[in-house]
Amino acid sequence: MNRIFLIGYMGSGKTTVGRLLAARLGYGFIDMDSHIEEKQFKSVPQIFAELGEEKFRLLEQQSLHEVAEFDHVVISTGGGAPCFFDNMGYMNKRGMTVYLKLSPEELAERLESSHANKRPLLADRKGEELKQFITEGLAKREPFYAQAAYSVSGEIESTVSQICVLSGIKKPGMENKL
Repeated sequence: MNRIFLIGYMGSGKTTVGRLLAARLGYGFIDMDSHIEEKQFKSVPQIFAELGEEKFRLLEQQSLHEVAEFDHVVISTGGGAPCFFDNMGYMNKRGMTVYLKLSPEELAERLESSHANKRPLLADRKGEELKQFITEGLAKREPFYAQAAYSVSGEIESTVSQICVLSGIKKPGMENKL
């Protein structure tokens, strides 16, 4: 498998795990949200505000099809990408899909401490309200996330190691470090 797609809810660590995994495997790394922002010269929140979710999801699908043409790459998808069109089926056909699965409590803790101020959907949510929002969002997305070939959880380094083992990919000279 020369393409690894990381999926999961916001705050699950897709970008962080993706960068570390790509470095460990000697692969390239693509963050789909960043890819879209670079092509559109706008941030994801700006795109949502100006074009609406439907147009954003079309841009996201187009971006997915573009980046899925690259070889030897780890791709961090947006949290909603697997839930629209047949994106999940497409990713399963084009590479290895890995769901970074965390509990609502773990996600809330991560998002509250580091990302909430950067995410418009979470701007005023904290504590129990944030956890409830995440619980509801996960319930809607879980049927899509569950279609991933693999599901992993844990701290960042252990997640990277688990995916390396699952992928069976060994970067030359790294055989004894996995």
